[in-house]
Amino acid sequence: MAEGRIILLSGPPGSGKSAAAERYVNLPEHEKSVYLHTDDFYAALRRGYIPPDRPGSDGQNRTVIEAFCAAAVRFCRGGYQTVVDGVVGPWMIAPWEAAARAGCEVHYILLRASREETLRRALHRDKLDAETNRALVETMWGQFQDLGAYERFALDTTRLTLDETVRAVREAVQSGRCLLGL
Repeated sequence: MAEGRIILLSGPPGSGKSAAAERYVNLPEHEKSVYLHTDDFYAALRRGYIPPDRPGSDGQNRTVIEAFCAAAVRFCRGGYQTVVDGVVGPWMIAPWEAAARAGCEVHYILLRASREETLRRALHRDKLDAETNRALVETMWGQFQDLGAYERFALDTTRLTLDETVRAVREAVQSGRCLLGL
């Protein structure tokens, strides 16, 4: 493959994105691979940061998403299998669709689990206090329930182990069923 491809693994916290992305990017068939953890792009903001789920964060969120999309495109053009791990809902997909129209192979895979499973997975994390974390996870879980035209990109991870999730992501990429721009 002269050019790489972008695998955008998205979904709410607790859907299995990070674990699957880390495992997938290290598959032996990937001669060259890169893992972009989008939280790192938010962590790079030093002044003027607004938590991404708060009012007034839309401009910041668009800037951050465009920045990690640009990084993913550059790695893709350099021949890297580029796995992007982040919360990118259909409401923020425009830069990725533009990358696909510009010739990048972009796979958009939305991982989802049941509300109960999502909460079980996400609430043990220590990123935020328990009450804030629960509210954030429930809000974000809800945002990924009505995907409209993007429903075909969803993969239910409720009953899947990590290995099964990675296998399902691999199959989605190999089949091309989650390609943007089709």
